[in-house]
Amino acid sequence: MYSLLPYNTFGIDVSANRFIEYASVEELKTLIEQGAVTTPFLHIGGGSNLLFTKDYEGVVLHSRIEGIEVAEEDERSVSVRVGAGVVWDDFVAYCVEHGWYGAENLSLIPGEVGASAVQNIGAYGVEVKDLITTVETVNIQGRERVYSVEECGYAYRNSIFKRPENKSVFVTHVCFRLSKEEHYMLDYGTIRQELEKYPALTLPVVRKIIIDIREAKLPDPKVMGNAGSFFMNPIVPREKLEALQQEYPGMPYYELPEGRVKIPAGWMIDQCGWKGKALGPAAVHDKQALVLVNCGGAKGSDIIALSDAVRASVREKFGIDIHPEVNFV
Repeated sequence: MYSLLPYNTFGIDVSANRFIEYASVEELKTLIEQGAVTTPFLHIGGGSNLLFTKDYEGVVLHSRIEGIEVAEEDERSVSVRVGAGVVWDDFVAYCVEHGWYGAENLSLIPGEVGASAVQNIGAYGVEVKDLITTVETVNIQGRERVYSVEECGYAYRNSIFKRPENKSVFVTHVCFRLSKEEHYMLDYGTIRQELEKYPALTLPVVRKIIIDIREAKLPDPKVMGNAGSFFMNPIVPREKLEALQQEYPGMPYYELPEGRVKIPAGWMIDQCGWKGKALGPAAVHDKQALVLVNCGGAKGSDIIALSDAVRASVREKFGIDIHPEVNFV
């Protein structure tokens, strides 16, 4: 058995029957041809969006495909091809250092580039689908396929790669298009407020602000096990919001197309009195109610019990179902 403790940010002490890493498309295809990838199998990134509920009785695969290369560029934009094993925040830092705009609001999101394209990660008004042009994959038969961004079926924290029938499709590289022209997304959270502390608006300043905001709200997984935001923000019809506003006039929300709105799950959890509360060795973080934490020695079942209790409270108080963003294994 192979310990998965270093491969999940929740710090759940579980093991896998086998653990295989590969550093290239060729190496992955060879492993498949040799029959090393037996069923069941699980492909992981940085383990920042996983909750292991028990030992994994199968093969765990992990990409070590590195590299950031410029595929094409002109005066206005640059296209870069990035290995699935590159740490996401290292890629964002690289973009900022090179003066490429678009990824800075996604600073400090944990995980790896391959998983970013599966999960459609997002923060502060930006989703990774806004930057992706193509996703390169290999399937369990060893066949390569390139998906255009349109074929990826992106939606809020979702893509076709999350569907059960596509669990045997492994992302190897992701291609992104970034802008060389100065533009920012500053209207989410407290970004503009924080900007007032700086003499000028620059790409490194925006990245620093995003990192500072995230570090102030989110616990470091190395210190306290967590998977960042545990729940997705629910999307509801405008009529539902208006009905709730009768009772909760200060309820925050974000406008979406087609008359729908997104309500912050963290705000509702906080209103239910869960912020900072523990249930056994699992707790709701005291600074950000969207985050569930392992206080030490928690099992996957402890985290799920807390998640279920929080969801029941939100459902009872607001009549809204909130769903985990984290994948249970």
